[in-house]
Amino acid sequence: MSDEQQDRRYQVVLNDEEQYSIWAADRDLPAGWHAEGTEGTREECLARINEVWVDMRPLSLRSRADQSAA
Repeated sequence: MSDEQQDRRYQVVLNDEEQYSIWAADRDLPAGWHAEGTEGTREECLARINEVWVDMRPLSLRSRADQSAA
């Protein structure tokens, strides 16, 4: 990993389907994504995602499964 990559700040982002990713903090977010609130190194952001993203299914799929179970 280059020095520039090690020094780069990232933020945790998620979309309307509650899918997570990381994005360079100094870049505009792509359409459909918003900041989750965590910013730090790549490793810190990935650790945060690992903590909070426990169900990888998109929100729409989880909602349909919940409706089917009811």
